[in-house]
Amino acid sequence: MPTAIAVTSADLALPATDRQTPAAVVVRPPHAQPLDEALNELGAVLEHHGHLVALYSTACPPDHVRRLHTLRAVLESDRFAILPMDLPPLGLAVLAQQLRQLSLCDFSPGLLACAARLLAHYVHAGALLGSVARLDRVPTDLRSHLRSWVPGAHFAVLANPEPQLVRLDRHAERAAEAGLPAPGFATRLVWARGQVSGEWVGGVLARSWQVQGTFEVPLPAESAVWWGTHKAAEFAAAIPDLSVLYQLVASVRREECRWCGLELIGDRCAFCCAPTAVPGAAADTGRRTGGAARPRTVYGPGAAPVDSATPASSLLRRRGLAPVSPGGVPGPEPGRRTAVRAR
Repeated sequence: MPTAIAVTSADLALPATDRQTPAAVVVRPPHAQPLDEALNELGAVLEHHGHLVALYSTACPPDHVRRLHTLRAVLESDRFAILPMDLPPLGLAVLAQQLRQLSLCDFSPGLLACAARLLAHYVHAGALLGSVARLDRVPTDLRSHLRSWVPGAHFAVLANPEPQLVRLDRHAERAAEAGLPAPGFATRLVWARGQVSGEWVGGVLARSWQVQGTFEVPLPAESAVWWGTHKAAEFAAAIPDLSVLYQLVASVRREECRWCGLELIGDRCAFCCAPTAVPGAAADTGRRTGGAARPRTVYGPGAAPVDSATPASSLLRRRGLAPVSPGGVPGPEPGRRTAVRAR
C-alpha cells in the first residue's frame, strides 16, 4: 500500500486530480476528536499503509501540534513522520497533494517524506492582501504598514520560494509589472478567495504566469492566522505533471539513514530526524586536508550544475537537496534561480 499523507484539517486536503491519487488523512484537533478515537484511527492507518507522513504549517495551533506528537509517542511508532513546513496553508495543501501523487510511485517511505522539503522550493505561494499590518512571516517595511490604513489598498505578497511584497497597482495588467515574476517552469494555479475579491489572482496573475490551468478551492481556516488578516485571496502555483515531479525527486542523491536505515535525501531523515553526517565530521575532514572540507557534488543523468550564487539554490545545497536537471528537463541558466520546465 502507498505511504499515507496526513494534514491537520479537511480544507488542506485538496480534491484528487485523478482517480488514482489516494485521499489525504485528516488528523483532527483535540477539541474535535478524543485521544482514544484518534489513536484507533491512526493505528488503523499505519496498519493498512505501513507508514504515515503528516504535514503541518506554522499557523497550526500549538495544541494541535502537541496532539500529533502525542499520537506518535503513544503509538510508539517509528513509521510516523511529522514535518513542519514554512509554506502558507494553501501552499502546504498543494504540496500534500503532490506527495499523494508521488506515493503511487516506486519511492520508499523515507524518500517520499524527505521529498517534501525539496518540492516545497518549487511551490510559488502567496496572497493578495487588503492589509499587511499584522503580517509577520514576510518582511514588511514601515511604509507598507502605513499604507495598510489607506482605504482600498491591496498588496501582492509572495511568501515562497523568495519573499516579496509590493503594493498592487490596479492598472498593472501583468503580475511582473506588480513585482511578482512568473515561475520559470510550467505550473497549475490553485487559489482561494477570502474577504478580498480574487479577480486579480484568477485573472491577471493566471494570465501573466501562463499557468496550465486554475482551480478554486475554499480558503483554509489557518490562512487568516498565517497572513494576519481575513482580507486575503491566497494562491499557490506548483508543478502539476507527475512525471516531472518523479524525475525531480529521483535525480537527487540518495543515502541510507544511519539510525533507522530508511532511504533519504537531504541532510536528515524525515522519520527519526537523524542527520546524515556525524557532527564535527566536516571539521575533522578539513583538518586532515589542511583546509575547509569541500562538499562533493553529484549530478544525476542529464544534470547541470546549480547556480550557487542564488539564495534558493544555496539553501537547497546546504540541506543536501541541490536540485539537478532530470532527463528531459532543461538545466538552470547562469545567474537565475534554478528552474524546472514541465512538458
